[in-house]
Amino acid sequence: MEEEQEIKEEKTEAAEPEENADKPDSKGNEKKEELSPVEEGETILEFDVKMSSDILYDYLLRHSYSSAVGLIGSCFGAFGIIMFAMSGGWLYLIMGIIVLVYLPVTLFKRSKMVMLTNPAFKQPLHYRFYEKGFTVSQDDAKSVMEWSGCTKAVSTKKSIIVYTGKNNASIFPREQIPGTAADLIGVIAKYMEPKKVKIRY
Repeated sequence: MEEEQEIKEEKTEAAEPEENADKPDSKGNEKKEELSPVEEGETILEFDVKMSSDILYDYLLRHSYSSAVGLIGSCFGAFGIIMFAMSGGWLYLIMGIIVLVYLPVTLFKRSKMVMLTNPAFKQPLHYRFYEKGFTVSQDDAKSVMEWSGCTKAVSTKKSIIVYTGKNNASIFPREQIPGTAADLIGVIAKYMEPKKVKIRY
């Protein structure tokens, strides 16, 4: 499930599927797609995801504010406002507001730009979940990820997010998951290491 798009605010990428589809060989015979070890089991859950700038912005906010840079920026902004309240210095207030507003505005613009320029978001991504991992496909491209390779699973009010690297993540909008988000959360909680799962219902 990797919406591995290059989303950077700390270099945040979402993975784009790799090409691996049925294609004819040099003699014109159609080649059958080889299944990875992950796909050998039964499909547990399957659905499509269509990314939007709102979902991407929600993800970027969560990713940025859980990082050291985001936390430090928030602390400086809050410090400026506190100093204004204590001393009445308007410069503190102005600096605090600028620091607090800069990152959200920058991420909002970035989410709009990524949606316009990244071809991976032009069409839905198709996800299939298995006991050993999951796949994401789009047209003739496909990527495979094992649960053991996932670094953590977190959530926001809008999405379930599975990180497949420090700056790579697959984003699953709650409203697009068939049934309820609990179905996906149950799969993640069952097959990922418990210490990696930090999801709120």
